[in-house]
Amino acid sequence: MYKIETHLHTTYISHCGWLGAQAIMKAYSAAGYDAICVTDHYNRDTFDYIEMDLSTPGSKTRDFLLGYHRLKREGEKYGIRVYAGAELRFDGSQNDYLLYGFHDELLADPERVMSEGLEAFAPKYRADGALLIQAHPFRNKCTPAPAELLDGVEVLNLNPRHDSHNDLALAYAEEHHLLMTAGSDCHRPGDEGTTGILAETLPEDSFGYADLIRSGKYTLIRPE
Repeated sequence: MYKIETHLHTTYISHCGWLGAQAIMKAYSAAGYDAICVTDHYNRDTFDYIEMDLSTPGSKTRDFLLGYHRLKREGEKYGIRVYAGAELRFDGSQNDYLLYGFHDELLADPERVMSEGLEAFAPKYRADGALLIQAHPFRNKCTPAPAELLDGVEVLNLNPRHDSHNDLALAYAEEHHLLMTAGSDCHRPGDEGTTGILAETLPEDSFGYADLIRSGKYTLIRPE
C-alpha cells in the first residue's frame, strides 16, 4: 500500500507555513510516505505575503505553484512523488477548498477566481476536469458548502491547533454521498504525517492523483 499526504503547506507560499522543501521531505521520508500533495493557500493573505500584484497581465499560476515545484525537485532525492494542489478561499467567506487535478489556466487569474466565489467557480472547475474537496467544513468560522457544488469533504483533519469537528464533517459527507479525504494539514514542525490516505496504486502525476481520489479506491489513515 502507498501512503499519500493530501493536505500540506509550504513556507514559500502559505503565510502560515513554516516548513521548507528539505525539512518536509526529511520528515515524510522518515514517516514512510510515498507521495505528497502540496495545497498552499490561494487567498488574499497569500498574495499579499508573496507580494504578487494581481492587477498585472499574465498567468499567476506558476508563481503560485513555487512551493510545489521546490518540493517536486527535493522529492526526487527521496523517491517521493509530489502533486500540485491548492487550498482556495473565496472573498466573503472563511471556507477553504482543496483543489486537485487542475490545469494552469483555471487558477491563472486569482482576482477573478476569488471575487467570483464558489458558485461561479464550480462549473469552471468541473469543465476543467478538476476535483474540489471542502477542507474542515465545521471548523470555527467555516460552514459546509452546498453539496451540489462539491465533490467531497475532508472528514479527518488533524491540524493540532484547530478543532475541525471531524465527526460532523463525516456525517455531512455520508448524508450527501460525497467523497471523503483525510489530511495532516501540515504547517509546522510536528504536524507532519499524522494522516492521509493509503492506496494500492501510486499516481504518476497530479491528474492521476485527482483520478485516484475521484475513484474512491483508497482508505483513510486513522491515528491509533
